[in-house]
Amino acid sequence: MQKLNLPHYKFKLKSNENKTFIFDNLRKKYMVLTPEEWVRQHFVQFLIEEKNYPPTLIAIEKQVVVNNLKKRSDILVFDKEGNPDIIVECKAPKIKITQATFDQIARYNSKLNANFLIVTNGLTHFYCKMDFKKETYVFLKEIPNYS
Repeated sequence: MQKLNLPHYKFKLKSNENKTFIFDNLRKKYMVLTPEEWVRQHFVQFLIEEKNYPPTLIAIEKQVVVNNLKKRSDILVFDKEGNPDIIVECKAPKIKITQATFDQIARYNSKLNANFLIVTNGLTHFYCKMDFKKETYVFLKEIPNYS
């Protein structure tokens, strides 16, 4: 798999029937190792190990209903009260991050009302803080540490 613009982490990998799987510590099962899953697993570890977010506050592929359609957020981080705090949208490294990617995460956030939005393809990361009064977001250099 491609080297990402994130710290290197050790993952449990296994192969079966010409497919590679990566162990997801949060879901407690092996997942097919796609380029997007590679980015997701790295970003989860980044949140836990570098930014000190408790694993118990992180959900993967949480269902969100938007315009009567069932969607899934890649990573959803909750605050201490159980409210959505951060939504992370992961793309494969070869996928260019465009306005459509931000539109997608903004649609999810219209239901979730998280404080922070992150869009990453593992190589480029965009961190945004919501400004609910102005109905927009402000770009940040990085996401704050858990406190």
